[in-house]
Amino acid sequence: MEVTVGIVGLGNVGSGALQILTENASGIQEKLGFPLRVKAVCSRNVQQKKLPASLQGVAKTNDWREVVSDPEIDIVAELIGGTATAGQVIEEALKQRKSVVTANKELMALRGAELWSKASKNGVNLAMEASVAGGIPIHTILREGIAGDRVVELYGILNGTSNFILTEIEKSNAKFESVLAEAQQLGYAEADPSADVDGLDARSKLAILAALAFGEKLTPADIYTEGIRRILPIDFEYAHQLKHTIRLVCLARQSENGLLLSVRPTLVPQTAILSQVQGAYNAIWIRGKYGEDTFYYGRGAGPKPTGVAVVSDLMRVAREIRYGSPERVSPFAHERLGEYKPVNVNTQELPFFLRFRVEDKAGIIATLATILAKHKIGIDAVLQLPREDWRDLPFVITTEPAKEQSLREALVEIREADFLVEPPFAMPLERGF
Repeated sequence: MEVTVGIVGLGNVGSGALQILTENASGIQEKLGFPLRVKAVCSRNVQQKKLPASLQGVAKTNDWREVVSDPEIDIVAELIGGTATAGQVIEEALKQRKSVVTANKELMALRGAELWSKASKNGVNLAMEASVAGGIPIHTILREGIAGDRVVELYGILNGTSNFILTEIEKSNAKFESVLAEAQQLGYAEADPSADVDGLDARSKLAILAALAFGEKLTPADIYTEGIRRILPIDFEYAHQLKHTIRLVCLARQSENGLLLSVRPTLVPQTAILSQVQGAYNAIWIRGKYGEDTFYYGRGAGPKPTGVAVVSDLMRVAREIRYGSPERVSPFAHERLGEYKPVNVNTQELPFFLRFRVEDKAGIIATLATILAKHKIGIDAVLQLPREDWRDLPFVITTEPAKEQSLREALVEIREADFLVEPPFAMPLERGF
């Protein structure tokens, strides 16, 4: 007996999943023991879409309601993204007692626990492996592979666009704006790149992973987030002097006071495995109390890697439909999620990398040292590479470990200095690697 699928959304991910379902149909059937057949596809411009020859007979529609209400469709794959229409598609599918597979990180971060509750009450499944790090089966790893461990720390490079931009700045010494334009030409970045370069995409993914790893229901807006727009080539030069590089790091750490969560540019030691993650790749480093360190690496996006995650979820849900599964595992790895707000990052104590751009005058270092000392922040080192333009001289101060709240208060005071070309820029020197 076959299991049937309706696909809503034929963009990059939908098209990739469709290609895999058709080209690898025999392999999928061999693994399942029964066919997994696409019965209907939906897209706003579905008539213009060129479908594989083997799918010429499938139903094509631009109305998702026709897919969701079709009594012969067993699983709905929501692959349109966003939170409005996608939320309606999933809610209605669950109401119709159809299992749902989605790649929607934004919606799952905002409403995943609520939608899972609806799925569970209706006796169907909600699968979302493709919502984070498409080419890495990180949900399955956290939900099943290392379920017996207790996660204490998680570090992730979860946005391929930002990682591509940072590694290109590092390699070519080019400015952010020109590398962003290149990323847009290559299709890594959207015309509006805000979700990627401002850390919002990575924030949604971290909210999902933290729920899986720690069993807490998290709101993305509660996660401290900074993007990469202010990174300059000179920052990499100074980072290299310190034997570090810079990555947009997603952090979830269980501290004595609670769970610390952040997404921001961070100095990573060149000896750490995360420093070797190049281009549009993703990586997740997990530290468990018992199993200690494990590392996962792969393509974070793209039609085929994400399509593999979608199809793998379809296969898992199809097995459940075909053979039954009385003990369904929550996609969040916990029977219920606790209501939780992360601990403020200002409470942690870390060394920091402070980059200044100044108009050269006497007494700058003395002024900065005085302000930092006033806030009980010690200076570890002062670095200054030769530059000819005395009206815009960059240099770096690294600090001894300091309370982040104290550092922020010091930076507010420093911003008033008349020698600054722009506000100072701070990044943590992460010690956990």
